[in-house]
Amino acid sequence: MQVSKQNIHPTLEFNRLEVNVPFEIHTMEWIEQNRKEQNAIPHRHNYFTIIWVRHGKGVHLLDLEKMAIEDGSVYFISPGSVHQLTVDGEVDGYVISFTPDFLPSFYPYGYAPVIKVDKEVEADMEEAVAKMMREFSNYYLLRSEILRGFLQIFLIYLTRNFESNPAALNQPRNYETVKAFLTLIDQHYTRLRQVSDYAKELVVTPNYLNELVKKITGHPASYHIQQRIILEAKRLVRYSNHSLKEIAYELGFEDAAHFSKYFKKASGQNFSDYKRQL
Repeated sequence: MQVSKQNIHPTLEFNRLEVNVPFEIHTMEWIEQNRKEQNAIPHRHNYFTIIWVRHGKGVHLLDLEKMAIEDGSVYFISPGSVHQLTVDGEVDGYVISFTPDFLPSFYPYGYAPVIKVDKEVEADMEEAVAKMMREFSNYYLLRSEILRGFLQIFLIYLTRNFESNPAALNQPRNYETVKAFLTLIDQHYTRLRQVSDYAKELVVTPNYLNELVKKITGHPASYHIQQRIILEAKRLVRYSNHSLKEIAYELGFEDAAHFSKYFKKASGQNFSDYKRQL
């Protein structure tokens, strides 16, 4: 996939048009009319976004993947992910945005980046969205609590569209530990690169953390740490004009040569080769 670097913010800062409330819901038509500036270039947010495209065509750029927009699809964007939604013509759907604090129990682990909505639950999801839209447009007593409840109902319907991980469902405590581990990586990947660092934060042994993470995700803890660093490096290569040395420094590596070796080991290719193929 070829993505032009033209007009892309060189430092990948969070978009300035952030939601100023813990929760927002709008039609996609409203988003197209009121946030064209935000959607004109790849950007990232510090909150979760769920986009339900009921009808429409276009392209969704999510980090390093380019996906065609299809009818009846739901797209998940986590905080920090680089994304851009480009629609072709009229589009019918909804955009739900909420901060991690608004729904602390939510973590999109186990969700695919895109979920196809079954016709069987579409009407139920539509009903939950309609209630969210109505409640969001008013300022009645306990508004946030009611919005949170409707959002949870909407997400429950979504879970019926894919097979959940049995290990995660049957072992909620283990799931919470893995969720906490993945959250810590997002927060500290520029300074913590050892499994032992995260094990210390979670008050468990490195071996236990490795085995638990591998059992639930299929990959050891070290893999997730490496891939989070490599993902950010690839984002910076694609969406900025930073040099190898500048990217290494931004990711917490004091030595560019060390970072170059780390990149090759974790991604399977040289940094220069990856940059050249873009």
